[in-house]
Amino acid sequence: MPIFEYRCRDCQNEFELLVLPRDTAACPACKSTSLEKLLSISSVSSDGTRQRTLGLARKDAKKVQRDKAHAEHEAYHHHHH
Repeated sequence: MPIFEYRCRDCQNEFELLVLPRDTAACPACKSTSLEKLLSISSVSSDGTRQRTLGLARKDAKKVQRDKAHAEHEAYHHHHH
C-alpha cells in the first residue's frame, strides 16, 4: 500500500498518508485537499540511497558506542577516586 508525503498548501502542515486509488487525500490538520506531493526518500530506493542510509546508521552507531565507552570510563574513574 502506497504511503505518500504531502504538504498542505493552505496550512503548510507536512504529513504522511496511506492513499488508496479510490481515496482523495486531505490534510489531517485542516481537511484541505489542496496538497503538494513531496518526494519521499523512502520511496526512492537505489543502491546509492541504501548505501548512504547504511553509512549514516553505522556512523550513528559508532558515536553511540564512543559516548557509552566515555560514560563508562568517567563513571569508573569517579567511583574509584
